[in-house]
Amino acid sequence: MLRYLNPLLQLLRCVRLGTCTRRGRSRLPLWMRELWAYMRLLVQSLYFNSLTDSDVIFDSIFEPVLFTVEHVTRSFGRVFVCVCVALTSSITVIAYVVLLPIVLTTYTPIWIAWHLTFGHWIIVMITFHYYKAIKTSPGFVPFEKYEGPVVAVCKKCVMPKPARTHHCGICNRCVLKMDHHCPWMNGCVGHYNHRYFFSFCLFMTLGCVYCVISGRNLFLDSYKALETSNETPTPTYSFKDKFRPRCIVYMWVLTSTITIVLGALTCWHAVLITKGETSIERHINSKEAERMANKGKVYKNPHNYGRLNNWKLFLGVEKRSHWVTRVLLPSRHTPRNNGLTWNIFPLKKDVIPV
Repeated sequence: MLRYLNPLLQLLRCVRLGTCTRRGRSRLPLWMRELWAYMRLLVQSLYFNSLTDSDVIFDSIFEPVLFTVEHVTRSFGRVFVCVCVALTSSITVIAYVVLLPIVLTTYTPIWIAWHLTFGHWIIVMITFHYYKAIKTSPGFVPFEKYEGPVVAVCKKCVMPKPARTHHCGICNRCVLKMDHHCPWMNGCVGHYNHRYFFSFCLFMTLGCVYCVISGRNLFLDSYKALETSNETPTPTYSFKDKFRPRCIVYMWVLTSTITIVLGALTCWHAVLITKGETSIERHINSKEAERMANKGKVYKNPHNYGRLNNWKLFLGVEKRSHWVTRVLLPSRHTPRNNGLTWNIFPLKKDVIPV
């Protein structure tokens, strides 16, 4: 039996040795394998490092989109401002030319006084805060040597960044307490003009709500008049009679749209101000709270001084009369601090006693 098995085992051994020899001959030389491994390492280093996460990958993918948006916004910034001024001016002209004669001839003296007082007050507040929001610098990190406290170094400016400072790609500067870049202002919303921006949004929303509510009946009558004139032949009217219903419909539709869109934006910023944070810090604080929660800890915003104190600091209210002189009336007062240093209160105490 062994006499028949030995030749078979010898044959299998030869086949195995031949296969191994062919495999060894088919392998690349050592220097080529080392070169291939080095090339793979170089390619992997282009898109991976120890700091790579989902945010880095997302920013890399959308970098061309952000580049395009930044350049378009920078180029058409003045166009957006002109459009905003034109739309606001058109509503104001319609209010004086079309609506004011109707109010003076049909309303009682009390309602006439109310509409004149509130209408002119809201126009003054909107104009003042929009002008100041555009003309007031948001606050930038000084170019000269800055020796104050910093939290990081800007990767684009290669300059120290104080707390709550972020780089704006459109302005190409580091903005103090940056909230966002607003194309309708052709600039950033930052430490020194944040109050003007929010006040403009608030009073613009109130003015649009006022137009929507007070002009509802006029809008319905004008809309019916336009439908009737399109369906049946009407006698010859003057240009003013034809122009009036179209102006009222235009005003009501535009103010209704602005009320919804700008009202939502104003409510969002009101929530952020109540929590003592900006739009950018909202995202940062959410990520930090999630990271701390994974470690079993609780993250607290160091710039949240309490709901009322946050509003008093934001609006610059230092005494009771300031709620009228600095909130309900035009005011050019500046924030309490310079935007470079920030006090951190671990306890919710009254920062500004009122």
